Amino acid sequence: MIKYFFNFLFILFSINSLSQENLSDSTIVKSNWNSSGKFTFLGNQSSYSYWTAGGQTSLSGTIKIDYDFNFENNGWNWDTKVITAYGLNSIGGSKYLKKTDDRLELNSLLGKKFTNNLIGNWSYSSFVNFKTQWTKGYRFRKNSSGEEERTELTRFFSPAYLQIGVGLYWRKTKDLWVNFAPATGRLIMVNRTFTENLSDGKQYFGVSKGSNSRFELGASLRSYFKFELIENVEVSNRISLYSDYLENPGNIDLDYTINTTMKVNKYLTTNLILQFIYDDNSIKRLQVREVMGIGVNLKI
Repeated sequence: MIKYFFNFLFILFSINSLSQENLSDSTIVKSNWNSSGKFTFLGNQSSYSYWTAGGQTSLSGTIKIDYDFNFENNGWNWDTKVITAYGLNSIGGSKYLKKTDDRLELNSLLGKKFTNNLIGNWSYSSFVNFKTQWTKGYRFRKNSSGEEERTELTRFFSPAYLQIGVGLYWRKTKDLWVNFAPATGRLIMVNRTFTENLSDGKQYFGVSKGSNSRFELGASLRSYFKFELIENVEVSNRISLYSDYLENPGNIDLDYTINTTMKVNKYLTTNLILQFIYDDNSIKRLQVREVMGIGVNLKI
């Protein structure tokens, strides 16, 4: 599936080139459309040789692309964001590469401001969110002989999540907004390979035995807030909450990412990423991911 990732990068750069050509030909596009993107490579390395205090050699690298499209005209606002990332980690003594990140996500939100100016920054809204991963994911463990083994848990489009909802949108700036969609449908899609041999009563990401999808109807709350903590230190917060009306509405699914960027110069940054996920369809525990390293940033 890695080839799909690089094909996606090629398409993204092609779109960027075409959009720049169109901007030079049309004043309408200049006034209503904006697009921007950022390419980041995050690296981390440690090495030990005869180190008596102990340690484990490791090398990791992550590629991430954020790309935004925005349209504004006569009270209409259409924000679309593409996020894709892929990272691998090589640990001394392990025969397998392990993923540090694997993500493909599309967010598109359309808002129309209320005609009553007293309402301020509120709009009617509809949104689409899609997310999945690029390559297979594994559970790693050692067998009785002490050898490392892995078991496939996930793969491209398994699982994949599609959400579509309507509601209300509050937008102060592009760096501060909230969208509440009390009518949101969510479709969870998986490969039937993972469900056909399930035990009775067991589920795979909420999908029952022998099925390849699950439909949910609920409410969604999504928000984004970015601010400058101190000079050259930016903190962005992205949170997504979802409750299923049809089953256990009190169980709130959470996806919260904090990205702290400390600018060194025009191209170099130190990045600290914290992500918290709770989804009782996958595991009834809080999932935590932390990545820190030196980043190379390029605008695209």
